[in-house]
Amino acid sequence: MATGTGSSRSNPRYMSSGPSRSRIGARSASPSLTVVIQGFDLPGRSCRPGPSGTTYQEVHVGLCSRSHDRLGLSVVPHRPWQVAEPVPGDAASARWEVPVSVRRADAGIDFGGPFVRGDRTDRHLGLAWGEVPGDGFFHLFRAAKLRLVDVDPRLVEEALKLGRPLTANVRLTDHNGNPICARIRSPDVIWSIPTVT
Repeated sequence: MATGTGSSRSNPRYMSSGPSRSRIGARSASPSLTVVIQGFDLPGRSCRPGPSGTTYQEVHVGLCSRSHDRLGLSVVPHRPWQVAEPVPGDAASARWEVPVSVRRADAGIDFGGPFVRGDRTDRHLGLAWGEVPGDGFFHLFRAAKLRLVDVDPRLVEEALKLGRPLTANVRLTDHNGNPICARIRSPDVIWSIPTVT
């Protein structure tokens, strides 16, 4: 669930249909890991990040998703995925929680599921930045990667063993005051397992 979502789920451009069909996630032998993304320091509702000087308004950030179980906004320009649970760029924080399947192989841990993107060497969760002007679409202008392959495998194994979520605390504003994009690295993202109090 996202915090501070500004888009109505009654919007006709939100789509949902049928159960999720992930090739890896559907395998009963693949354990499921809950990944929580906690975003802070959002950049605001407007920005001008590119060299063209274009100003974007009604800026939101959401989760790239192929899930059929969660509502999402269709993307402009068209993409084969939707943006789930968009959060306004001036929200105090953002939070998403997703299931990720884990598969162990000779080459190491692999990840799958409807929220996981990229090839074997670039498995990641995607965050999309775009305008949500109220026309029912998400007007994409940049995106960011939270690379699961960058996470210490020992941390993944510990989260599975303890049955706790793997949490990514993510700064959502870059060093120029714009929406963070591309590959997010430490210290802008910190992966951890929350302690039980």
